[in-house]
Amino acid sequence: MMGNSGSMKMESGAGVMVGGAMMTADKDIVDNAAGSSDHTTLVAAVKAAGLVETLKSAGPFTVFAPTNAAFDKLPAGTVASLVTPEMKPTLTKILTYHVVPGRLMAADLQNGQTLTTVQGETLTVIANGNGVMLKDAKGGMSKVTIANVVSSNGVTHVIDTVLMPAN
Repeated sequence: MMGNSGSMKMESGAGVMVGGAMMTADKDIVDNAAGSSDHTTLVAAVKAAGLVETLKSAGPFTVFAPTNAAFDKLPAGTVASLVTPEMKPTLTKILTYHVVPGRLMAADLQNGQTLTTVQGETLTVIANGNGVMLKDAKGGMSKVTIANVVSSNGVTHVIDTVLMPAN
């Protein structure tokens, strides 16, 4: 369903490879992400926003995790600006817009479903034969490239574009 061979085999508990590292259910969301070479920008942003402890808490959380390439799609200088102390409130809004309360596996994401994020705004699920896409508040689209990365406190779905809240 996701088009990425092996990404749907999460139920076995063996883990899934993301960014050259094995993501396993015995680690929390942050520890799994920290091992992925594709998520160094996200991990740095989570640290800059002061969200590490939140994302290490019991949860459960569903995290839509943009890759480094997703952050690279943003206008030049955006990431460098967002991780400055002055931009912490904006960075926090953007990052918490990628988190939904609860543990939502790919099979739970239904076409047309509206997800309310921790940030308070919504994402719309577009699920079809090509996989799962998310539509953000500004109409931007992001594709789930690796689904069902299970952690001890939730599940992560790797996405190819940073989602943007309306405000």
